[in-house]
Amino acid sequence: MGKNILPDSNQDFEKLLHYIQQKQIQVFQKVNTALIDLYWELGKVLSEKVKNNEWGKSVVTEFAKYITSNVPDIKGFSDKNLWRMKQFYETYVDHPELSALLREIPWTHNTIIFSRCKSTEERIFYIKRSICEKYSTRNLERQINASLYERTQLGDEKLSSLMRELEPSAKQVFRNSSMYWNS
Repeated sequence: MGKNILPDSNQDFEKLLHYIQQKQIQVFQKVNTALIDLYWELGKVLSEKVKNNEWGKSVVTEFAKYITSNVPDIKGFSDKNLWRMKQFYETYVDHPELSALLREIPWTHNTIIFSRCKSTEERIFYIKRSICEKYSTRNLERQINASLYERTQLGDEKLSSLMRELEPSAKQVFRNSSMYWNS
């Protein structure tokens, strides 16, 4: 004879389901942090080897082939991705304050941000936005394509303090420029 589910079992089920989901998020975050650490270290070695003229572009391609031939099941280590790891390291090596933030977003987000953003400030903006807003890859790309960073910088309350000090009427310049385009 089977047991009947008590009316409050659904509450227990919800609590357990919530617990499972929280643990899954923690596991993903730990795996992501480990992957970012791995890509950082590989990028560092590649950067130093190329910089010291120990390795050229062809050696990185050979390394990618070596990985594929020795561990065919391993994915994500094509020569293109290895060069991205190098670029990732070189982009952020002089910004240790970003170290923890970089590990909070997935690799794909990192590649989009470091390859598409022009300045450190813009990269910081999109990294923090990705964390706070929990952007999907598609949404992050949409925000960059829509120039969210630039639009935020031009907003009245978001106008940088440096810009306000240099030229109090700087925002007016941008507003006035639209009349030239509409002529």
